[in-house]
Amino acid sequence: MSESKFTVPTEMVDLPSKGLLYPTTNPLSAGNVELKYMTAKEEDILTNVNLLRQGIAIEKMLKSIIKSPIAYEDLTLGDRNALLVAARILGYGKDYALKITNPTTGESEEITVDLQTLKYKEVDFSVFKNGEVTYELPFSKNVVTFKILTVADDKKIDDDIKSIKKILGYEPGASERLKYQITSINGDRTQKSIIDFIDSGALLARDSNPLRQYMNSTTPDIDMSTTVTFKDGTELKIDVPMTSEFFFPGLAD
Repeated sequence: MSESKFTVPTEMVDLPSKGLLYPTTNPLSAGNVELKYMTAKEEDILTNVNLLRQGIAIEKMLKSIIKSPIAYEDLTLGDRNALLVAARILGYGKDYALKITNPTTGESEEITVDLQTLKYKEVDFSVFKNGEVTYELPFSKNVVTFKILTVADDKKIDDDIKSIKKILGYEPGASERLKYQITSINGDRTQKSIIDFIDSGALLARDSNPLRQYMNSTTPDIDMSTTVTFKDGTELKIDVPMTSEFFFPGLAD
């Protein structure tokens, strides 16, 4: 009795980082990842109640469709975001219907966004040296280096924030992420010095905001911003939200 074999089609997805932020020994340095089209198996993952409660359904789905021999946790957050958008297109098509309030009329309208029109951010990769970027803080003139956060870094940060919240009773501020992203202060690479620099108040507000802006401008990612047009011709620039409907089109109706 012959066996029936079914082949699921795949697509190569280029990464916003172009693979330039990974060691040459890492498969991600190729600059692309092979994704297979979503199947009923992945839909089962996305609708699994236990996985949804744990907040890991989408992560499990993405891992399931990645065909390239990569470590998911090695992905930069921007590359991960690009793969999520690609997975959505492969699974349900390029059209993403959103309900958006027209700022002129105040009425909610359904707008369809073509996800294939979303572009990758333009980044000057020449600022990276061995995966790091050097930046002189504009006011204090301290020199910091920083890296681009990965999925693994993001998980560590979330775990730390949860632990701190249990102790303090509230979540720490956004500066907690800087403790992971900053890799040196004036050449000092010790974690204690980096933490002290942030916690002691040495990182001035006049420096932290420009630093975050610069970090954002140098982070390879997919640009989720687009301009939508309402029935009356009103145009509005929005950031395409990854709501529950992003991977569950029509289920919220």
